[in-house]
Amino acid sequence: MSGLPVKVTRYQVVRRLTRAAAHSDAQLIAEAAGLAEGWAVLADLMGGVVCSTPDSAGPEGVRVAAHPQLYPQLTIRKMAGAVLVVRPGTALPSSRIDLITRTCVDLLRMRARARREEDTHHAEQRLHTAVLHLLLSGQPHLATDVLGTAATHATVFRLSGKLVHAAYQTHWRAAQPSVSPQVPRMLVCMEGSELVVVALHGLDQGRHVARPVVARIAARHQLAGGVSDPLPLDMVATAWAEAGNARHSATSGCLASATFLGSHGLLGVVPAGRLARWSAAVLKPLNREQHRTLEAYLRSGSAQAAAAVLDVSEGTVRARLRWIGTLLAAELDTPTVQAQLLLALRAPAPSQRVSTSARLGPDRPLPTDLLDPDDAYRWASALLRPLDKPLRIALRCWLQHRGRTAPAASELGLSRSTLTDWLSKCGRALSLDLSSATVRAELHLAAETIATPEDTPARLPRRGGRTYRGQP
Repeated sequence: MSGLPVKVTRYQVVRRLTRAAAHSDAQLIAEAAGLAEGWAVLADLMGGVVCSTPDSAGPEGVRVAAHPQLYPQLTIRKMAGAVLVVRPGTALPSSRIDLITRTCVDLLRMRARARREEDTHHAEQRLHTAVLHLLLSGQPHLATDVLGTAATHATVFRLSGKLVHAAYQTHWRAAQPSVSPQVPRMLVCMEGSELVVVALHGLDQGRHVARPVVARIAARHQLAGGVSDPLPLDMVATAWAEAGNARHSATSGCLASATFLGSHGLLGVVPAGRLARWSAAVLKPLNREQHRTLEAYLRSGSAQAAAAVLDVSEGTVRARLRWIGTLLAAELDTPTVQAQLLLALRAPAPSQRVSTSARLGPDRPLPTDLLDPDDAYRWASALLRPLDKPLRIALRCWLQHRGRTAPAASELGLSRSTLTDWLSKCGRALSLDLSSATVRAELHLAAETIATPEDTPARLPRRGGRTYRGQP
């Protein structure tokens, strides 16, 4: 580098050093050496050379850093973890050397602070990914211990699109990814080609905080996203699958809910206060463990699957379910009771403590405590309007068999492949994912609400040919 011309101002010195610092420590030291018309060395406290200009000055710089009292003619600046040594030219005034070294040290400190922040940034990202994997592997207690949180539920968002990596880099802090106990917790990480946000919250408190933030991310970067229902932490794997299924039906820039029901969902139709009071009254006899067991059973669809979620034996789950049925005075194998209970489990918490309990009954799909008969009929009719009579009968029969195709096909007199095809038509006509337990529950309540004596397999109208087995 050329020597420092006399006309170079203090401002130009600072500007040249700042521009060099924007590239690297080595370029900053090289610029400092050029401005000082000598050499410059950055040494660490262990006696190593971090960078030097020229390279041959490194060993001498290390010796100077180790014994500064022996080299009063050199300029030595100490900072955390390093020492800057500058040997200026003989013609340079001391004020200019002081400016160069002080500016250089300040810039080195800024770069060190930026590196520490970046390291913290990456460490926090790795922590979010590790906690997500703990939740997916069914270890919620370890996850909450790591985070130091009292959260009991999680809502999972899964987003994909061409700009997913840009969205992650831009918005992961905007989505409040923090393990601090003072702020709402959102885990934000990349999992394969997906941006994943897991909002951690209580049963009711904070359950809706994340959605507006994630919706803005999806809209800005044109990402298609799926959103799960809020589920207990030990069911995050189920929430993960729900969000993935929902994402497949989402359009760019939008979020699709796992229930897919939108304004037709009962959580949006039944007044929130009324639904919360009814839910609390229905579930009042259950303790926390029984509550978790019931939700795992209803969402997973079987005692065997619930056992895997709860990390207990299948026999333990069945024993708990028998006692839960006794406490609720309800037949848990009844499809209508199951649908009502799943609705109760999804309801928000009441604002006031409920002192009385309520019983379920399969005689009325939607209790009058929730909707009066006319409102219930209008809701069910609007939800199922896209289906013709054969599809409505087939869907109702399948839901009565709790989503099992073989027994439903037998009762309907259809082959399993034909019933599967009809169910696919139902899903497309309703724009719903029939694999969702929540969707099936609300469809069952709707189908039973508007069912007439004509809506039975025996009254299934013929379409000619060999559509139905066992018929002439």
